[in-house]
Amino acid sequence: MSEKVVTRFAPSPTGFLHIGGARTALFNWLYARHTGGVMLLRIEDTDRGRSTEAATAAILEGLTWLGLTWEGEAVSQYQRASRHREVAEELVRSGKAYYCYATPAELEEMREKARSEGRPPRYDGRWRDRDPADAPAGVAGAIRIKAPTEGETVVHDLVQGEVRFPNKDLDDFIILRSDGNPTYMHAVVVDDHDMGVTHIIRGDDHLTNAARQTVIYNAMGWQVPKMAHIPLIHGADGAKLSKRHGALGVEAYRSMGYLPEALLNYLARLGWSHGDDEVMSIGQMVDWFDVKDVNKGAARFDFAKLEALNGVHMRGMDDAALTEAFLAALPYLPNGEEIDAGFDDAARARLLKAMPGLKERARTLVELAGNTYYLTANRPLQLDDKAASILDADARTVLKGVSERFQELGDWNAQTTEAAVREFAESSGLKLGKIAQPLRAALTGRATSPGVFDVLEVLGREESLGRIQDQID
Repeated sequence: MSEKVVTRFAPSPTGFLHIGGARTALFNWLYARHTGGVMLLRIEDTDRGRSTEAATAAILEGLTWLGLTWEGEAVSQYQRASRHREVAEELVRSGKAYYCYATPAELEEMREKARSEGRPPRYDGRWRDRDPADAPAGVAGAIRIKAPTEGETVVHDLVQGEVRFPNKDLDDFIILRSDGNPTYMHAVVVDDHDMGVTHIIRGDDHLTNAARQTVIYNAMGWQVPKMAHIPLIHGADGAKLSKRHGALGVEAYRSMGYLPEALLNYLARLGWSHGDDEVMSIGQMVDWFDVKDVNKGAARFDFAKLEALNGVHMRGMDDAALTEAFLAALPYLPNGEEIDAGFDDAARARLLKAMPGLKERARTLVELAGNTYYLTANRPLQLDDKAASILDADARTVLKGVSERFQELGDWNAQTTEAAVREFAESSGLKLGKIAQPLRAALTGRATSPGVFDVLEVLGREESLGRIQDQID
């Protein structure tokens, strides 16, 4: 029987959950779900100088917003330091590691010598086979692993294929510092082993670490997890992703008005594909995802594509579900709290009714919010500059004429108001746009909006006629 897949996402809490980290978490989550396994979460907070509680909270919140749930409690790497020390000391006892007492000056001398000989700087192994009795009195040594000196260390990678590292390049690296703190290289191996991780899916910037970590696994006689090193995300110009490209925290995408489902769909398509499918639900991604299908080459982040995809997801959503998602997102959007305050029960009902027209014209929830002013506005409306310029004396005359037609209507809906406007256009010899534009400005305070007849239906007779009258007056 094959073992249960256990993946892990292991961010360092030195900043927010950035977009590359979110994609790594997504690939771990998808693979775990696809195989019926679980994803664990470990916070790699051993760097006490740079790790913060605020960053940890932001990472947890970002994952939760995206819906990337993990099994059990998040594990703190820092709190496991005594276990890391225990394993390092066990390696010394079994002859697989040793205490090294080289001074900073000696290490600098080794580096200088290597440089002058055109070699990469390496520790020269001077304490590897010395008698522990030679240890200087009262000095705490660092623990170094005895790395193999001949042959190769092979990483069997599910994405990169077989990657070979000459052992002469690995040197006896430190696993426990002289102050008793573990190095990242060592802590990761102990944690992954103890947590039962079967698959390590992470950025390909960790590929060289994989060789060193394999040395520790082998020294302990532990099984090496399967590894998949995924290519990094680049900007649209092919350069490494930076803030100007979109290497922002996940919370920035939330405030830009992206739906979590759309962002996950976009991130999944960065470096992985399923035929020609561009638009995918979470369920489809879980069904289709296999880490072996991830591309070797770097993916390019493109805001325009993300925005277009978000618009597709918005239009595909049920009106009630999108209304709920929009209202829930408002506190995170620019001026969202102010907009939210205007949504009383009546305005919420209008929003739901208006949603078919609103979602056709928006690619993000921010754009959607910008088009909702007319639903919450109190009379008289605050006109923006374009709407104010439309409503000149001629436009007011048009409004007066059309208002008289409206008052004669029995039923009030998009069809009856449209028929009344068309009839008025014919009898007055005006083009439809010459009537629709002043109407739109009077009803919404803006020069653009969903279809004007839909707006009339959503606002209802009383509110529509009142807003028109405000402009005639």
